Amino acid sequence: MTLGQLIVAYFQHYTIITYLGLVALCIVAFAFYPASVLGTVLSAAAAFFVYPLVWHLLHQYVLHGKWMWKSKWLSPTWKRIHYDHHQDPNELNVLFGALHTTVPTIAIATLPVGWLIAGPGGALTAFAAGLLTTCYYEFMHCIQHLAFKPKWAWVQHMKQRHNEHHYFDETGNFGITNYGWDRLLGTFYEKKERPKRSPSVFNLGYDEEVAKTYPWVKDLSGGIASGHPRRRALGKEGQS
Repeated sequence: MTLGQLIVAYFQHYTIITYLGLVALCIVAFAFYPASVLGTVLSAAAAFFVYPLVWHLLHQYVLHGKWMWKSKWLSPTWKRIHYDHHQDPNELNVLFGALHTTVPTIAIATLPVGWLIAGPGGALTAFAAGLLTTCYYEFMHCIQHLAFKPKWAWVQHMKQRHNEHHYFDETGNFGITNYGWDRLLGTFYEKKERPKRSPSVFNLGYDEEVAKTYPWVKDLSGGIASGHPRRRALGKEGQS
């Protein structure tokens, strides 16, 4: 896949179209509820700062938490937004976030901050900044999972760390576009620093024993797969 092909496919996805459409609506609304130049800049800057931290905490403690699968009502959401992605990291159908979870999360993380800084105009600015940051995250996420080899060293670094999260040890490297919070919170690693692959890297700890008590994800998935996706495709389920 070339960079041009990736860009074309990216902008055709309905989630990206939705995010950009919401940004356009924010711009229109901002014309009716403007903020000062300083308030606008501060609101956008706050959103750009808060977003990576919120994403890291959600990724580590919600998506990799062991509580959503315990609820019959939450388990389908957890399955869609993260379990399926770790079962097969390159599956395009679940590569992009689900709008019913991403848009409310972006709003909760950005609207109050922007409102406190500059009122309605600040809230609109912060929300738009969060949406654009999400678009950037999703683009980098595509690079990390699609058959595209980046030429830039810093993107290669991000892709390698993210692939380690998916294929070696899911308990670290929670960032997507940067690993600053991973370094500060002690979850950053390189593969050479960890001697063994995590046994739960593909099922996030949801195994047959867990499914005996909390069967809903297994029932929705038609079973539990724990081995490498390519090995499963070859009929070598569970080999590490």
